[in-house]
Amino acid sequence: MRTVRILTTAVLAGAGLLGLAGGAQADSATPSPSASGSAEAAGPTEAGTSFRTATAVKPGQPATADASTGDYLYWVLPVDVAQRATVKAKVTLPPAASRHGAATWRLDVYDGLRRHQACRYGAQSRTAAADAGAVELSCTLRTVRSWAEPWANDPLPGSYYVRLTVVDLPQEDLGQPVHAEVEASVADQGGAQAVDGALAAPLVPGAGSATAKADGAGSSPRPAAAAEPDGGWSSGRWNDRWLWTAAGGALAALAGIAGYRATRGSGRPARIPPGA
Repeated sequence: MRTVRILTTAVLAGAGLLGLAGGAQADSATPSPSASGSAEAAGPTEAGTSFRTATAVKPGQPATADASTGDYLYWVLPVDVAQRATVKAKVTLPPAASRHGAATWRLDVYDGLRRHQACRYGAQSRTAAADAGAVELSCTLRTVRSWAEPWANDPLPGSYYVRLTVVDLPQEDLGQPVHAEVEASVADQGGAQAVDGALAAPLVPGAGSATAKADGAGSSPRPAAAAEPDGGWSSGRWNDRWLWTAAGGALAALAGIAGYRATRGSGRPARIPPGA
């Protein structure tokens, strides 16, 4: 009975620690966007035309832009450690009567060092038929790591640039008006994706919309401050992997104690004389 009680205590203790781990992961998940009708919730209505002028957007915040066919449209969003980002885009095309053939659209994502990031899955490039009214694209990136070897192309925390453009179409269709809709979401993968080491700072060079310098009317534009997650960057902080490790250690210790008590017996065997 004593062994049963010890094992029961061990199971309850482990369940409590694992419950704390689940609660911590739920608390650290990315908050859902507000349903209010504020300008921030509505999202930007313009897109940048280069990396330097990319329009900042938050995960879960829809962004729209009216542009001309052939333009390069850029947005930038923050993605943190252990998050997996998915970018979706929809392009509403001009009326079929004014088009001269099929058009191929492409969605690309670059990290803070402007390295092209491969999509794990999703329709990154699609060809819209001459009579299609819209084309939809998507790209799901690999999980962001807190640190990587210098030679690796692993996604790291920081700014991620989204570029949307047409790559193949009849020459006569260039310049026709289109309407683009882009939205990015992030899913927290938890401590299972954590690795040892962390960057000194997130990769956020030149992120944000261009703003004019205050000194002089003829000054050139410069990038604004980089966007960051609502709770700040978590690179280098503890994660729920610490809780899982502590839970495993506690269960192992309790199991060792229970095994010892179950196998040590009740003392000196009765068949052995006291003086032996």
